[in-house]
Amino acid sequence: MRKIGIKEIEDIALGAALLGAGGGGDPYVGKLMAIGAIRECGEVTLLDPDEVPDDALVVPIAMMGAPTVLAEKAVNGNEYRTLYETVKAYYGRDIYAFMPIEAGGVNSMLPIVAAARLGLPLVDVDGMGRAFPELQMVTFTIGGVNATPMGLVDEKGNSVIFKTITNKWTEELARSVTMSCGGSVTVSLYAMDGATMKKYGVKNIVTRSERLGSALKNLKNSSTGDVEKRFLEVTDGFKLFKGKIVDVLRETRGAFNFGRVVLEGIAEYKGRKADVEFQNENLVARVDGRIAATVPDLICLVDTGTFTPVPTDALKYGKRVMVVGLKCFELWRSDAGIDLVGPRYFGCDTDYIPIEKRMEGGSV
Repeated sequence: MRKIGIKEIEDIALGAALLGAGGGGDPYVGKLMAIGAIRECGEVTLLDPDEVPDDALVVPIAMMGAPTVLAEKAVNGNEYRTLYETVKAYYGRDIYAFMPIEAGGVNSMLPIVAAARLGLPLVDVDGMGRAFPELQMVTFTIGGVNATPMGLVDEKGNSVIFKTITNKWTEELARSVTMSCGGSVTVSLYAMDGATMKKYGVKNIVTRSERLGSALKNLKNSSTGDVEKRFLEVTDGFKLFKGKIVDVLRETRGAFNFGRVVLEGIAEYKGRKADVEFQNENLVARVDGRIAATVPDLICLVDTGTFTPVPTDALKYGKRVMVVGLKCFELWRSDAGIDLVGPRYFGCDTDYIPIEKRMEGGSV
């Protein structure tokens, strides 16, 4: 058990933006919301998963929709209380703690905001270890946990509670309502007891985000040594490509950001080309037409000068980035994990090959 204050929020937001693999929303927007909540309501207690009683009710809080929409259509601050009361009424008991559902810019911050404003602790666990675009894409689905009852509320005060037959149906129905509400809403789903959370959750994700963020911040402040090499060391990452963005194809469709970014090589990659496809999160990276990495491994774009993560909604012509691959949480590499979030689900006609296998020999 420890406290999360403004300093920790700065580091968590930066580290989670990297683990978001391009998605999860604008880290700047989420960070401002969390800092404001801490200043008004005080620091948040962060619990280790093992500190949570097995029978306690733990509830994730998240933003659903296209990250580009949230940048212009923010929350009003009352959504968390509405979701709390909705879930409490359904179960007939109090919520013990909140938790993030994924690592990512906004969705690493919203549970902190909710915990601060409602005076509840936050659990150091999530259901992805990264970010994915659809609601059913969590480790709890593999464990047989139902996404519903799911609460959904928009900034105008409209609220809905879903009870669906599968987690995929939850995604389909909630996505339709999200579109009707303007493409961005706040949700609470996968309410579970402490025992289930401990068994299937990705533990210590908040702490990992904080440590990554702190390392990246110190990296940016350093002016000596091979900074790129040290970045790859602290992230345990694989360098896939380095280039200048020469084209970005992006559209908001079905409350998702779909698109593709095209890169021309710089430095040792001069004369070569790469592209990355995304659906909120980066899905497939290709170098000279050959696949370099796919989901469920993480594909991250970082600024070549500052090594700051660049989310998909911030991609723009002329920006110089390094494409980095990170290994995913081990459960995603199981057969059930590949069925849920593997490349074929997203329309990429290839089997999943772990990134370390693709990178044997040191390059694509």
